[in-house]
Amino acid sequence: MIISTSITAQDEPYSFTFAPDLWYNDVDGIRVGIRVLGEVEGTFKDGPHRLDAGFWLGTWFPDNPISYYLSFIEPIKAISDFGNEGSIQLISSIRTGYSQHKFQFNKRWQPGFDEFNYLEFNTFISAEKLTEIDYRPFPSVWQTETKTILGTQLLLSRPLDSGFFIALFDLKSNINDQSGRFTVGTLEMNQRFDISEKFRFNIRGYAGIGSENIANEYRFLASMASAQTWLNKGISRAKGTIAQPWLEAGSFQVGGGANLRGYLNRDIDLLSSGANPSSETIIALNLALEFPNFLDSRLKNVSIVGDLVSLSSYLFFDIGRQDFISPTTTVGNTSTNTPILADAGTGFQLSINIPDYLGKDRGIFIRYDIPFWLSDPSAGESNFSFRQLIGIGAIISF
Repeated sequence: MIISTSITAQDEPYSFTFAPDLWYNDVDGIRVGIRVLGEVEGTFKDGPHRLDAGFWLGTWFPDNPISYYLSFIEPIKAISDFGNEGSIQLISSIRTGYSQHKFQFNKRWQPGFDEFNYLEFNTFISAEKLTEIDYRPFPSVWQTETKTILGTQLLLSRPLDSGFFIALFDLKSNINDQSGRFTVGTLEMNQRFDISEKFRFNIRGYAGIGSENIANEYRFLASMASAQTWLNKGISRAKGTIAQPWLEAGSFQVGGGANLRGYLNRDIDLLSSGANPSSETIIALNLALEFPNFLDSRLKNVSIVGDLVSLSSYLFFDIGRQDFISPTTTVGNTSTNTPILADAGTGFQLSINIPDYLGKDRGIFIRYDIPFWLSDPSAGESNFSFRQLIGIGAIISF
């Protein structure tokens, strides 16, 4: 059920749209709440005073059963016009055992009316702290000290004559002496080549480097996204939304990072034992060749569903290297610097984009990958073997 109401102030009718929200994790149980969007009427989420908020109650009544998220965006008229908005943004959130309070400046440059051709820049300062370790699926990759993060991000999107290009640069520094200063940067580049109407070739490069005392949650895992980025997705934000036994069995991968997906079980085994297989630096290359499949053709012919759902099939090859600054670090049977890691296989990705109650896009990407070859399998395991995983989140998404 959606409820809308409006008020009038200074000749600007302002509307609030309310919608119920339900979620689950192993600490809150069923988390019930309400989400709110606020905007000046008729601006279609593109005007002044934009509000996006949510408030929830954990029905298992943990130590802190009330949680919230609030984002408020105010455009800066002097540097804004169509497709080229500059704005300030306030974010405050206390949920799933993590608090964050952020002030951010955003700027977008978009030539003309092509919404896929743009450059976005943001810079922010954020105070954040892990408040409840029980929410974390793998506590060994988290620290509890308060951090004061200065961050900058650049996102470039360019359509090409025969494909698409996206690049993302991210730099963060902790300036809080009490929790230990550190800097971490990542660069991700995606290039799609449209070979024909039915075949596509995707290349993704990823590199991450952090200083020696980088916090555990910002370090890099070989097979999936770093722990800090798990907070960005509702399905991976807290323990139990994905059943913990499934995670510990290596059945689910949170997409992102170096994405050396064939080494998921190695990372999960170490995480489950309380070890920390994350590193200070990493570099990887992900290749995928998309080819047509019968099921996607059938979906495209279904009214309405064909516009919201697609199923891609692909062959993939991942290669990368994970390096540890600490000379005492050990991962599996290797120590200090791991060898080149590579994997290959085939997979399918189900992409669903259904607007939610409040009209916001909800992109859901579920992958089924079969990395049947590894260059460096665990002791006693063959290079060629049947392995499978379900990935949450797209690795290469255009």
